[in-house]
Amino acid sequence: MSVKIPFKKDVDFEYGKASELSPLIRRVIAENPSPFTLHGTGTYIVGRGNVAVIDPGPTNPDHIDAILAATAGERISHILVTHTHNDHSPGAAPLKERCGAPTYGFGPHGSGKPGMEPEQGGDMSFVPDVYVGDNDTIEGDGWTIKAIHTPGHLSNHLCFDLIEENTLFSGDHVMGWSTSIVSPPDGDMSDYIASLKKIQAFDHARYWPTHGPAIDNPKSFVQGLIDHRYERMDQIKECLKNGPMTVIEMVQRMYQDIPEYLHPAAARSVYSHLIMMVEDGKVTAKGASITVDAEYSLK
Repeated sequence: MSVKIPFKKDVDFEYGKASELSPLIRRVIAENPSPFTLHGTGTYIVGRGNVAVIDPGPTNPDHIDAILAATAGERISHILVTHTHNDHSPGAAPLKERCGAPTYGFGPHGSGKPGMEPEQGGDMSFVPDVYVGDNDTIEGDGWTIKAIHTPGHLSNHLCFDLIEENTLFSGDHVMGWSTSIVSPPDGDMSDYIASLKKIQAFDHARYWPTHGPAIDNPKSFVQGLIDHRYERMDQIKECLKNGPMTVIEMVQRMYQDIPEYLHPAAARSVYSHLIMMVEDGKVTAKGASITVDAEYSLK
């Protein structure tokens, strides 16, 4: 697979081979690069001997083979999933079939918002063998992981706290190279910002995101993400000072520096900000219809 991506290769890796990151952590990166995954999905192997695999990635046979090769002579005892996007969880089924380990996750796609239609395009087939909630602990041979429920990017998103190394596997909640997409209805900007503040309250020494390099200054990095979201809302208010506008009109003004093929994703993000701003009483939707196609005004 060959995809040209306009990003610097800031992670030292070779597709199909595991990188040693710490005494307890290895990583294998799937060959699924794109403008949304950077170099590809970073699958983490935690422990030695009896190990956990975090985010087995897409259903790419070569990647599953690479995970098994990296753990040759060892036993995979747990398969952990941060959330059900197609570059994170589909590989859980073929990996489980070959190693027999149970799967762990918050729940199926959309399970963080019961009764609401989940985001399309996710992994609709994933159902964990073990349901994991906020503050639940998963223990293995020489390692302990605490789950932190971090809805926002998706309602079923979990981060995983590796206690022995004071390290957080941040999934897509905090990425090492880009801001996360927050796409309604399952994605929720209010939840996302609250979840950022939630993990910022911890004193982790390092984050390992599923996409991008390690984050060694977590508190200030997360603060930058929070500030960025409020800056976007300020930009929206600036747009609306000139009168009512649609989401697409705002995107065309606010995102002139990114390629047009990324505008649909940007529109979902702007829409998620607008929902939060309507809820906070700062913006109103024409006809009270809060949709991606509505016209919005300052209140």
